[in-house]
Amino acid sequence: MAMMVGNDAGDEDEIVSSINTTPLVDVMLVLLIIFLITIPVVTHTIPVTLPKETNLPRQTKPENIDISVNKDGDIFWNDQRLPNVEALVTRLKKVSPNVPQPEVQIRGDGNARYEFVGKVVFACQRAGIVKIGFITEPPPRGG
Repeated sequence: MAMMVGNDAGDEDEIVSSINTTPLVDVMLVLLIIFLITIPVVTHTIPVTLPKETNLPRQTKPENIDISVNKDGDIFWNDQRLPNVEALVTRLKKVSPNVPQPEVQIRGDGNARYEFVGKVVFACQRAGIVKIGFITEPPPRGG
């Protein structure tokens, strides 16, 4: 029994320059089967209701007290300048017994020293104010 290689004419075989895609198709089918089997296992989780993100703008209530501190350390009650921290403590002590107690919202200049804003927070503590908030500028959208 003999095996014949080539054609009868004795010409040399031509080089095949095309890519054999059979192994590529086999590998892709195996990967597809693996992914089809593992994806339902990965996505199976306990159903929970996740909280929705809400960013509400600041609600200005008449009982809120707006205290501003500029970069020089000057303290303003709403729009009225106070002479010193003791005047702030005196005014805060007058409003602290109110029910419900007002919220103090501090607006500190970005270039102000931490010490100036810290004095306002300490004055609120001395007056017995429980709710203190800091008003900041929101970051730009998309940044």
